[in-house]
Amino acid sequence: MKTSRESIPHGLTLLQNPLLNKGTAFTETERDALGLRGLLPPHIHTQDEQMARFMENLRKLPDTLEQFVALAALHDRNEALFFRVVCDNVDEIMPLIYTPTVGLACQRFGHIFQRPRGMFISINDRGRVAEILRNWPHQPRIIVVTDGERILGLGDQGANGMGIPVGKLSLYTACAGVDPATCLPVTLDMGTNNETLLNDPYYVGLRRHRVTGPAYDELIEEFIVATQEVFPDVIVQFEDFANHNAFRLLEKYRGRICTFNDDIQGTASVALAGVFSALRVKGTSLADEKFLFLGAGEAATGIADLIVAAMVAEGVDIAVARQRCWLVDSKGLVVKSREGLAAQKLPYAHDHAAVTDFMSALLDLKPTGIIGVAAVGGTFTPEVLRTMADINERPIVFALSNPTSKAECTAEQAYQFTDGRALFASGSPFLPVTYNGKVMVPRQGNNSYIFPGVGLGAIACGARRVTDEMFLAAANTLASQVTPADLDQGSLFPPLSNTREVSARIAVAVAEVAYQRGFASKSRPEEMLSLIQAHVYDPHYPVYA
Repeated sequence: MKTSRESIPHGLTLLQNPLLNKGTAFTETERDALGLRGLLPPHIHTQDEQMARFMENLRKLPDTLEQFVALAALHDRNEALFFRVVCDNVDEIMPLIYTPTVGLACQRFGHIFQRPRGMFISINDRGRVAEILRNWPHQPRIIVVTDGERILGLGDQGANGMGIPVGKLSLYTACAGVDPATCLPVTLDMGTNNETLLNDPYYVGLRRHRVTGPAYDELIEEFIVATQEVFPDVIVQFEDFANHNAFRLLEKYRGRICTFNDDIQGTASVALAGVFSALRVKGTSLADEKFLFLGAGEAATGIADLIVAAMVAEGVDIAVARQRCWLVDSKGLVVKSREGLAAQKLPYAHDHAAVTDFMSALLDLKPTGIIGVAAVGGTFTPEVLRTMADINERPIVFALSNPTSKAECTAEQAYQFTDGRALFASGSPFLPVTYNGKVMVPRQGNNSYIFPGVGLGAIACGARRVTDEMFLAAANTLASQVTPADLDQGSLFPPLSNTREVSARIAVAVAEVAYQRGFASKSRPEEMLSLIQAHVYDPHYPVYA
């Protein structure tokens, strides 16, 4: 790519702009044209050489948090090099910039803070949110916003939760090629009920307990209205909101703006894709399966809803489809006779005697698959796993909670206690496992397989809405990218190194749905893949002169 000399800043201003900085890779011609002579050491290092040097130093660091800090610093000074590092070393780097390391980084956010990224809008900013958004120097196409109340499985991290939107948007660029200049992370600081943070001298957020009720809703409403005023047609992704807000905010705004909740819809899509892959191994249909969820929040009901939608698409009656999904929450099995159930649980409250624990529900219902999304580590015990293996020839075992400390079981445990027969996926990465001489390669059921492609597709076609049908299309597309060789080694997802290709295909599928349903604002192209590829950011350095 060639950029005109007039369109970029000169001298130190250029070197301090992470979107444009090339460090020691500026050529002799560029140094003369852009006022850089004398501001850089004389030797020119290519981007490949810079990447090799960075990786050498990164691998010498003593722990993953130090590596996270080093990557964040690179992100802050040279975005193109940062994304080359991620794209060319995705298996190694993704666990450092996102799960599981990002959870620890959020907990330590104030202690490792170096420079702000994104926008912080607090409850004290009511009445001037649009004015604040106008301080952002770019025109974003996608915003990832959190209020920090339910960060991964770690709970309330307040303003420290900014690590999640920053990490998510890094994956939009790394995994799908969404231009980083069009990505805006936002944290809505409503306070925190985390007393440890309130007493931490390095905490970056408001020192007050969380705002709830009308004041909370008023700030959310002002923020949504302001995004559409200041950044017309921007996509707003809700991220890591607590259950009591996540569902109602999604329902409130999904018909008004282009928005989705990745914890509900993205998690559902990647889990369903893993189920589709498992069915290929089992040789069964989705309607043959029965799923028991450990957890009944955003992820569980989101997955159940999409499984039901997939069954309905295959011709199954919706009531019958819902009977194939059962939930266990902190009080036990969700049943119809229980009073005070949250609205999202009601479709899965079936006629059954009260059961207080997961193991008893497992013995009663004899599911073909168990899906853990309760963020309680170790709850898929050896007894649970052995029981699943007794009931099923090929039990589906999805331990989707993250970070790793919250995983319901490890990959090794899943294979060990099912005699190597589990069809396993996890929310956090696990190393390959050798069982009875066979190397099993479990792959992470990571939302990064889904949301970057969904966002890219929505941006490319100018989608006015993001729908559940798009996430169903994304799940089918992701599953189609899993090869027989992947399945033979126990992998229910394609390699992470293929994510850009996978995301492009998902973007095509999403755009197709948008055009079919009348949600696309741009003219339909002759060739959809060309439309998608035209929006893909290349992290290789451009030529400036």
